[in-house]
Amino acid sequence: MPITDTMAISASGMTAYRLWMDVIASNLANADSTRTAEGGPFQRQMVVLAAGAERDGVDVEAVKLDPSPPREVYDPGHPDADARGIVRYPNVQPVREMVDMLNASRAFEANAVAMTVSKNMLARALEIGMR
Repeated sequence: MPITDTMAISASGMTAYRLWMDVIASNLANADSTRTAEGGPFQRQMVVLAAGAERDGVDVEAVKLDPSPPREVYDPGHPDADARGIVRYPNVQPVREMVDMLNASRAFEANAVAMTVSKNMLARALEIGMR
């Protein structure tokens, strides 16, 4: 496997995990959004990752909506409460999102280190070839 392939694999991982962190940030930002343009509360998004073509890297297969039901809270004074006083909040759990953020961040960091190591190996090989 050429050294440039390892760099491409690391780059695909960095791209995928950066998207995952962006989706997590969106989930956290909308954790209390009870009203969307489509109607109803915000629905948590999930990133589905898959092995790249011929196992080269990581591909984002899809960004899907979490099918779990929204949280229901009794708050009759809330403007989005129904006739029974129930407010439907997003199915976002901040603790779960933070754990996912740590995982995505560490995976991004691991790919960045692998990219740096590959770059340094390539630079060292060029230095040896110049002698």
